[in-house]
Amino acid sequence: MNRKRLVLLLMLMGTAFTSGCWDKTELNEMSIVSAVGIDKNNDGKLVGTFQIINPVNVAGSLQGGGGTNPPISIYRATGDNVLELDSNASTKISRDMYFAHANLIVIGEEVAKEMGINSILDAFERSPEFRATTRIVIARGVKAKDIVETLTAIDKVSAEKVIKTIESTEKQQGGSINVNLQEVIKNLVSSGKEPLISGFTVRGNTGKENKMENTQSSSIAANPNAVGIGVFKDGKLVDWLDGNQAIGTMWVMDRIVNTNVNINWGGKKGAVTYQVLRQKTNIKPRMKNGKPKMYITVRAEGDIREVNVPLDLASPHELIDIEKMLAKDLKKEMENAIAIAQKNKSDIFGFGEIIHESHPKYWKKHEEDWDDATFPKLEAEIQVETFIRRTGLRNKPYLSDIKKGDQ
Repeated sequence: MNRKRLVLLLMLMGTAFTSGCWDKTELNEMSIVSAVGIDKNNDGKLVGTFQIINPVNVAGSLQGGGGTNPPISIYRATGDNVLELDSNASTKISRDMYFAHANLIVIGEEVAKEMGINSILDAFERSPEFRATTRIVIARGVKAKDIVETLTAIDKVSAEKVIKTIESTEKQQGGSINVNLQEVIKNLVSSGKEPLISGFTVRGNTGKENKMENTQSSSIAANPNAVGIGVFKDGKLVDWLDGNQAIGTMWVMDRIVNTNVNINWGGKKGAVTYQVLRQKTNIKPRMKNGKPKMYITVRAEGDIREVNVPLDLASPHELIDIEKMLAKDLKKEMENAIAIAQKNKSDIFGFGEIIHESHPKYWKKHEEDWDDATFPKLEAEIQVETFIRRTGLRNKPYLSDIKKGDQ
């Protein structure tokens, strides 16, 4: 009898551990947030723009129907901090906002320059719903809301369009950098490295980006574009890197995947195009006269993809000359990138972290004044080797066979 009572008691106690769904929320009771934009108004308050997915409209548009209703809804709120934005926005929405699927944070350029991003990212990192892999971009020349509100044709949720564009631009060109919440915060708290964040803007008719007609024409009126890389110091945006400045920075950071390098030849600008297929950048510090010096070596392999001048690519001497010119141009890009970072007193390359690991005693002595005094005067020696693996299906451009009078 006692045994039966014991079993019954254990069964009753077990029921306390089986009520795992007491706080469940049904899908149709949630507002799924896909992107958040942070701006500042004239009163100095934060303005939050929340991009919320309309599941039925997204599914309908992907299946060829439901094309008249937008796939996203936009809600705005003002407040003194990020938590207040969330609280105030919830008063306008009939469902609980759910941030676990938010994969993009857009911060306005004005906010990044004047207020900085430290307190904003702190709020997102503390949230149990926000993922550490959420991507971050800076709205350049436009408001963050302009990017969050944009309706795009191919990717129905514009947050996905922004993320895919950054990934593609970094991979194919090296002009953007794909960073997430965790990576940016790691660099913010590091005393030997400052963060970089890609810029994004809306090109075209900026009054059309949030209209359904923007997705219903073969010619897109307004389109989100990646534009440069933002340089930060002490949590604030201090400069922008564009074109070769951005690409040179990515070379130093060993983040180039594929990119095209154009060199001048025979008096013609951009006459030869070299496509980088593989590369590796190594950085090693060495002490010289009691001071560190960075030795940067780059090895790049690729193919000749375009030639716009008469050139004999079957000649080993011609190929060697091209390789030397490529190495010279890449070295110059990297030197310019380092010079800009030193001018901004922002160690975006993480040279400080490298010295911290290799020469901890020196780092302990110079950690406090690294960005403002030591890094701007740091010497760097760059050595670049480029190799041409293939020249395409034609060694001798057909331009060589065209008569001079016909060129």
